[in-house]
Amino acid sequence: MKLITWNIQWGLGIDGRLDLARIVADARRIADFDVLCLQEVADNFPELKQSRGENQFAELAALLPGYEAIEGVAVDLPDGKGRRKRFGNMILSRLPVGRVLRHAAPWVADGGRSMPRLVLDAVVHAGFGPVRVMTTHMEFYSPEQRMAQVATIRQAHEAAAARFALPPREGNGTFATDVQTASAVLTGDFNMTPEEPILRSLLEPFDGGVPAFRDAWTVAHGAAPHPHSFCIFEQVHKPPHTSDYILLTEDLAPRVRNVHYDVETQVSDHQPVLLELA
Repeated sequence: MKLITWNIQWGLGIDGRLDLARIVADARRIADFDVLCLQEVADNFPELKQSRGENQFAELAALLPGYEAIEGVAVDLPDGKGRRKRFGNMILSRLPVGRVLRHAAPWVADGGRSMPRLVLDAVVHAGFGPVRVMTTHMEFYSPEQRMAQVATIRQAHEAAAARFALPPREGNGTFATDVQTASAVLTGDFNMTPEEPILRSLLEPFDGGVPAFRDAWTVAHGAAPHPHSFCIFEQVHKPPHTSDYILLTEDLAPRVRNVHYDVETQVSDHQPVLLELA
């Protein structure tokens, strides 16, 4: 399974041009991906730089025929004209997709600038078996909110592992059962550096045999420092640093064949990350 995660900044490149087609083309240049996890996908947000208010969820789905498109809307607002304004994450998969969950993180009232956040969680049937692909975009400004978002991820993972451990049961209709798995890949823009305690808390062991998360880069490259994935080509926010990650449960670590940060592309302000599992 080849997976790419990318904060696409609603398709806006360093050159100031918004072009979703070149996002897809660049992702395809990096790898013939099976799964594409995206953050900062917008619909009806003409106030974003260079946006026409286009429905990017629909446009990205149209650019990838043969892929199932799964929306994870975190920001959902009225536009005052009878339509909704939506912003969030997306998973596109050409592998079969099972159950999809959307975990809303608590929107902590810390008084600072922030927006609601969501973890999009889809069971993808890879050649080696089912795996939960999760993607998220954590809060930029507030460490307190990032801590709450990490807690949401860990709770969702613990619950999935607990469901997997239960004996099979029958159900139909809205109570229909589906394939469960404790194996997971967690991707996204975490808005934290590798040294931050909040990231270390995400990697902490679980009780009860729940498989812990490991950093895929460290699995593949040991102690080598993470490549920078944000602010490489423009330092508007911060100096260049790592903000984007792929984590996976420890049972998947032996399957890691490659983890690669593409530090050349300039069609977003973030860099894409590739994971290859065998």
